[in-house]
Amino acid sequence: MHHDQHHTSDPITAHQQDLKQVLQAQANAYSEKGIPSLKQRLATLTILSDLLSAHQCAIADAISKDFGHRALQETQLAELYLCIDGIKYVRRRLKTWMRPQRRSVSLWLLGAQNTVIPQPLGVVGIIVPWNYPLFLCISPLIGAIAAGNRCMIKMATNSSHLSLLMQELFAQNFPTDLLCILHGADGSEFSALPFDHLIFTGSSHIGQQIMRVAADNLTPVTLELGGKSPTIIAPDYSIIKAAQRLLFSKCLNAGQTCVAPDYLFVPEGKVDEFIAAAKTILSGRYRDIESTDYTSIINDSAFTRLQSVLAEAVNLGATSIPLLPNSAANPASRKFPPILLTGVTGNMRVMQEEIFGPILPIMTYQHIDQVLAYINGQDHPLALYLFSDDKTLQTKVINKTRSGGVGLNDTALQVGQQDMPFGGVGKSGMGQYHGVEGFMAMSKLRPIFRQAHRSALSLMYPPYGKRFNTIIKLMLRL
Repeated sequence: MHHDQHHTSDPITAHQQDLKQVLQAQANAYSEKGIPSLKQRLATLTILSDLLSAHQCAIADAISKDFGHRALQETQLAELYLCIDGIKYVRRRLKTWMRPQRRSVSLWLLGAQNTVIPQPLGVVGIIVPWNYPLFLCISPLIGAIAAGNRCMIKMATNSSHLSLLMQELFAQNFPTDLLCILHGADGSEFSALPFDHLIFTGSSHIGQQIMRVAADNLTPVTLELGGKSPTIIAPDYSIIKAAQRLLFSKCLNAGQTCVAPDYLFVPEGKVDEFIAAAKTILSGRYRDIESTDYTSIINDSAFTRLQSVLAEAVNLGATSIPLLPNSAANPASRKFPPILLTGVTGNMRVMQEEIFGPILPIMTYQHIDQVLAYINGQDHPLALYLFSDDKTLQTKVINKTRSGGVGLNDTALQVGQQDMPFGGVGKSGMGQYHGVEGFMAMSKLRPIFRQAHRSALSLMYPPYGKRFNTIIKLMLRL
């Protein structure tokens, strides 16, 4: 964890007592002030958007310090743009989403009315990971604000510079009883709070712990986890075009992305073509790993883990193919080179653990059924990618696999679509945020039944007799 050199005093950290006080303040504010209007929600979203726009450079700089190095442009594209665009998208649609929905009424209760109204859940807790610390904070937050909730946010310990900056910006722009970032909050203490909903983005292992702790309060959880996202290049698709696209998201953030292509299936006989294409493509994008466009690994332990995963694979017979010249891993800058691995087997850690770095194992196949059998033998991933223009094959792969999301002919872009939900399945998570589904997930959809002046049900009151029997027979027949 990095420490901010610019603060003369110790940064303010949130302890258990503070956490409980903030939660109580937010719960009290919700009780006293009631459900926020459309106008109030739009105002909060506007302040959030303005705050992000006004402090883009400071935010990108803080994130870069937390990583050791990350290009401003990566933060602009993968975080700032998606957050600001996401707020615009929700602002345009929120009025429609908030409208009560009329629902049909049973034939036997004609004259009555059914309505479903989305109401806030109350206080929502958000636990943010370090890899996209702005986007994975703001994206669920947008849905929570839109639904009228108050929010407490815990940033990752690896994001100390950003966490302090965002805590300060939020404190300047929002009352604590509405939105609050709690720098230094303990993860287990935070998740033990009796929130009305808890959103966690991170690893499956921590996700299980969060769910266990939340269960004591019967707090419902949204878990956005990870997994090994498989990528398939079909025989009909251009190897060069597939390589250009998948290597962008594999090298973005140095592969530290939960939906990055984790391992690759290439048709038998096309591996050499892929390797040659990959080398040409990446040497055109980065002169070497010290390029300012190439991101550092987040910390020493993550860097060492990648080294050991790679070394173990090579010791067990895999072949390591570096994609950039003169690019040995550099512990000082924590820059780790993009590497292809061939000859991988299931007993290697690289094929068992989510890689979360710029290593890409390649396997070959003769028939797509071999690929599907392999994928279906693993935990359900957060994403699955297929490069093919064959509609029949696309349908087959989609229908015969399970994953959080699917990308056809590109990778990772499904997460940035504002009108689509983002979420996992099985070990890759539960629930979703983003889009109208994110709004609904952060709302209590409250059914309201309004009885008519006269009710046909009165004909069915006890004592039961002939009339009841005649009517119930008719009801069961229709």
